[in-house]
Amino acid sequence: MTIENLDLVCFSHLRWNFVFQRPQHLLIRFAKNRRVFYIEDPVYGEVEDFCQVTQSEIHPNIYVVVPNLKVGTPGPAFFLREKELLTEVFKDNGINNYIFWYYNPMAMLISDHFTPSLVVYDCMDELSAFKSAPLGLKENEDELFKKADLVFTGGYSLYEAKKHRHPAVYAFPSSIDKEHFKKARLVTNDPEDQKSIPYPRIGFYGVIDERMNINLVKKVAELRPEWQMIFIGPVVKIDPATLPKLSNIHYLGNKSYQELPSYLAGWNISMIPFALNESTQFISPTKTPEYLAAGKSVISSSIQDVVNPYGNNKLVYIADTPEDFIAAAESDLSMLDRKPWLDQVDNFLKDYSWDQTWKQMNSLISDKFIDKVQEKNITNLNLKEKIYV
Repeated sequence: MTIENLDLVCFSHLRWNFVFQRPQHLLIRFAKNRRVFYIEDPVYGEVEDFCQVTQSEIHPNIYVVVPNLKVGTPGPAFFLREKELLTEVFKDNGINNYIFWYYNPMAMLISDHFTPSLVVYDCMDELSAFKSAPLGLKENEDELFKKADLVFTGGYSLYEAKKHRHPAVYAFPSSIDKEHFKKARLVTNDPEDQKSIPYPRIGFYGVIDERMNINLVKKVAELRPEWQMIFIGPVVKIDPATLPKLSNIHYLGNKSYQELPSYLAGWNISMIPFALNESTQFISPTKTPEYLAAGKSVISSSIQDVVNPYGNNKLVYIADTPEDFIAAAESDLSMLDRKPWLDQVDNFLKDYSWDQTWKQMNSLISDKFIDKVQEKNITNLNLKEKIYV
């Protein structure tokens, strides 16, 4: 048995078709050599329990698994039925030798009866700090740390917070598909829903939720009514009615990953106007290097994993107040020669890629798998020796 013979089973709190981000970038690369089963949180309805298994359009080796549970089942029974459904999925699809890959610690409640060859926890966020975090999340993460063979973190600040909890923790900050976002440097045609918006434009894409500093956005838009602020992405976990409604703030809705360079191309500046709170303490926004690869200046609040390394290397502006934001934007809009800055960006990003991140992760996984096989062989040999003594 080699590592290439193992299926990868991922437990995630994120829908596969929601926003294209870290899980998708990594798992499509793992799917080059094996089957990947992406287990989503259940959905609830009126029909009897069943599990929907769908081949992903992104990659033929990726299968999206969605447990469907009937509304009205008592709480603890949900986990029992979900376990039974997943057991059927494993049996029906011949999933016999596999790696478990967790994004969602709560999945410990539905997966503790399986026997994976290896357990990886890719801790991309501090989920317990997010709005509406489920009860028991911290306790289940504790259990996951006990069972994991490897722990990866989505940034350096998260690494510092987790490194003492496991002997094999490795930092893998958000990476980038440079060639995809560099397309923004060449695009000249504006998307239909953006072309009528005047200049200058300051844009954001991503999930719009409790992390957004709504007051900062509103104040900047009020103080500079000639600046157009563009938001792309779904609104989740907050009431859309709480978002500022001004004539120079534009919400264009969710766009596909493939469309993003076309929108970026039409912006003067990009932004990450996050609040500084529990939910942003350990985040490492993937959009930071993506914005930069697109050739766009970035104004970000002082998120730790943006300040270091991007702010410290003078690649992005750091601003937490409307006054600082406006000063940064005015400085950038008056810049006449961007080539020195862009050369610095390209040099900084030259070794950044999801391919490189995947290779490093895969190397650690392969080494750990070999170690476990050798340990198992030694244990079996010792048992045989005891039998014949």
